[in-house]
Parts: sequence; structure tokens; C-alpha cells
Amino acid sequence: MRLSPPFDPPRCAFPRSVAGGLQGPHRALDPRRQCAALPHRDMTVRGRPASSTPEGSVERLAAAAHVPIPGDETARRNRVSAIGGLTGIATGVAVGAGYGLLRAAGLRLPTWGGALLAGAIAMAAANVPMTATGITDPAEWSGADWLADALPHAAYGAVTAATYAATER
Repeated sequence: MRLSPPFDPPRCAFPRSVAGGLQGPHRALDPRRQCAALPHRDMTVRGRPASSTPEGSVERLAAAAHVPIPGDETARRNRVSAIGGLTGIATGVAVGAGYGLLRAAGLRLPTWGGALLAGAIAMAAANVPMTATGITDPAEWSGADWLADALPHAAYGAVTAATYAATER
């Protein structure tokens, strides 16, 4: 039933830019973004610099493969940094796909068990190659270093397992 004026509520259509802006806070709470933010929170709290291990990995891989990274000093440094970030994304995608394959093969863990498994695999996938190539040595890490490395991987595992569990219901 439609009311006639003056009882019709005004139609209030937000311009797209305003509607999109209203989605921002909701999007900022997305768990994937929260996982990505954990290392930055740790850097803020402890006042530590960003890890140089991804860049070290890129440098070692490029040298071993005899693939030069082009550019002047600044451009090359920026490319190495970007490729380092992309290796982390690739690791996350590969671990997520592997977790999906395990589920497709019949592995059904409770969500908390899947979170532990995915987080542990992600941590191993990130750290074993860097340890093997001498870029880092976990035996020399402090408790705070272990925590700074484990928390983002645990959050990744939790989001991965919860996402799979939610999409299979």
C-alpha cells in the first residue's frame, strides 16, 4: 500500500560514491585484511622494521636462476620488494589450494583442526625454503620473533579453514 503525500517517506538514494564509502568500514573488517594487518600491528607495537626475508629470497632465487632483475638501484629495489610480496601471496594461494585438495580427497577435520593444519603448512611453506637457503635461522629467533611469525600464519589458517567450512554447508 502506497501512502500519498505528505506521508510518503522521502526517497533517499545515495550517490554511488557515498554508498561505496559506507561499505568501507565493513570491508575493512574482512578477516583476510585483518590477517594481512597482523605483521604491521606487530611492527607498530614493537617498533621493528619490516622483514627483509622476502626480498632476500627473491635475490637468492634470481641469482640461482641467473635471472637479472632490471632497473636502476631504486627501481630494482622496488621490484625485489614487490616480487617478495607476491611470493607471499603465491604461498597463500598454493596452501589454500592444497587445503582444498585435501578436503576434496576426503580429509574432514573440525574447523579448529583445519585451522591448525593450514596455518602450520603455511608457516612451513614460508619458512622452510628461507631456512634451507640460509636466509633465516629459526633456531636464532626469540620468543617474540616466533610469535610474530606464528600469529599471521595461525590467522591465515583460521580464515582458510573457516572459509572452506562455510562454503561447504
